[in-house]
Amino acid sequence: MNGISRRGLLTWSALTGSAVASGALVTPGLATASTAPDHSRTSPITTVGPSDPRYPALTRGQNQRWVSTPEQVHIPRTTKEVVTAVSKAVSSGKKISVRSGGHCYENFVDRPDVQVIIDMSQMTAIDWDSAKSAISVEAGAPLGDVYYTLFKRWGITLPGGSCYTVCAGGHVLGAGYGGLSREHGLISDHLYAVEVVVADENGVRAVTATREQGDPNRDLWWAHTGAGGGSFGIVTRYWFRSPQGGSTPKTALPAPPREVWVHRSQWAWKDMTQAGFTRLLRNYGSWLEDNSATGSPYTGLFSRLELTTVGSGAFHLVVQMDAGKPDAEALLNAFLAAVNAGVGVQATVTDHRRMPWLHASGWPGMWMSNPTDRYKYKSSFHRRGFTDAQISAFYEKLTATDYAQPPFVVSIASYGGRINTLAPGDTAHAHRDSVMLLLWGTAWQSSADDDLHLGWHQDFYRAVYADTGGVPVPNENTDGCFINYCDIDLSDGGLNTSGVAWHDLYYKENYARLQQVKQNWDPDDVFRHAQSIRLP
Repeated sequence: MNGISRRGLLTWSALTGSAVASGALVTPGLATASTAPDHSRTSPITTVGPSDPRYPALTRGQNQRWVSTPEQVHIPRTTKEVVTAVSKAVSSGKKISVRSGGHCYENFVDRPDVQVIIDMSQMTAIDWDSAKSAISVEAGAPLGDVYYTLFKRWGITLPGGSCYTVCAGGHVLGAGYGGLSREHGLISDHLYAVEVVVADENGVRAVTATREQGDPNRDLWWAHTGAGGGSFGIVTRYWFRSPQGGSTPKTALPAPPREVWVHRSQWAWKDMTQAGFTRLLRNYGSWLEDNSATGSPYTGLFSRLELTTVGSGAFHLVVQMDAGKPDAEALLNAFLAAVNAGVGVQATVTDHRRMPWLHASGWPGMWMSNPTDRYKYKSSFHRRGFTDAQISAFYEKLTATDYAQPPFVVSIASYGGRINTLAPGDTAHAHRDSVMLLLWGTAWQSSADDDLHLGWHQDFYRAVYADTGGVPVPNENTDGCFINYCDIDLSDGGLNTSGVAWHDLYYKENYARLQQVKQNWDPDDVFRHAQSIRLP
């Protein structure tokens, strides 16, 4: 080891202990308020090995394609226990990975060579830290708990994702977004500080980094505003206060809308012509180009156009609109009319109602989560609407009868608004002038069908971006990919023939700076996976 001092290892190895706890792993309830973490706890860290009945459930995440066989799974409850677990693994040369909510799309956690998994699911505290004048959220806290706790205690929120079971750990540092992001930015844009267990030249230790300009650790904070997980250390907790936030809990973060409109409509494939489909995609992309500026009255509108294969019978549009905006319902109806103009097929409305924001945040129209499937996802940012060639490829593939997989969807989310007020280098998230973010996904059950689904998915994606080497390279129309929707195919020279490396699709001009942060905080590359930040 070049960067980890013997003193650092000895200091923490003295604290190392292991035991198999008798209690079952508990998933916190969505409405349960978390208590402050007990940092004085000294009992041995919970450790699960292959003979433990919990082992099969703790060696896989949501994606059933990936199952690991680590020697141990550690389940810490304090930062001190995370340091202990990492110290023990590093001192014995074990390869480490970390899991919070288990939603990693690739095998970056459950990879074949991992020997120790740090499971953060029991670190779930959410509280006010008066010393930092910020909300403290531990890495294992699910987003549903975060929303309920912040709202019910203080009437505030964070503009994060819509899937309640995703945890803060991986979501925040990958620059997560959601239904309030066009109005309030990305969740990481509200990050004031982060606590990270690192393994640098001073040993394995917990470091706190803030956004304060004079903080000597500020580069570590910056890297956790969009670089994704598994590259620099293990996040144990975040502190949130908006850049213009106040010093009290009720003013530190934005308030959510009092109420929102939710809408869902669909178009039947049997009635849709190629001309109508082409018009619909042009309408949607053009509308987002024209209505994604910071000062637009539509920053309170978030939408997803969900394109499916013809075998599903219909594809649909889901929308959330801040009901507190002037003429909110009229604005919503004008948007719906603009998307449907000239399509020749009238959309069928299946849901249209006004409700309190807290209830709408769990509206199933915006999210689903199935931990029993095998799946594959891809992503793409668009600065403009779709080109004619891209629309033709969408139509050809989605209407083909050789692949009628109902779970397949290309979810085209509205982006921009407040997200695009920052410069690409202000945070690690460099995609600051896009108007759309696409999530391409499919799910299945049997491993025997892997090649079928993966191959079709890859062919479809490459067909849409055929003019740029099979991927959405940064240019006037597209702007790369989203690290939270990680995709190992971007590293495959046979699938990505653009000449643009995977790390430039994710990070663009920020990659060299991220490499320097890696050098500073993880010089021995302790925290790594197939698409982690590389040492310079």
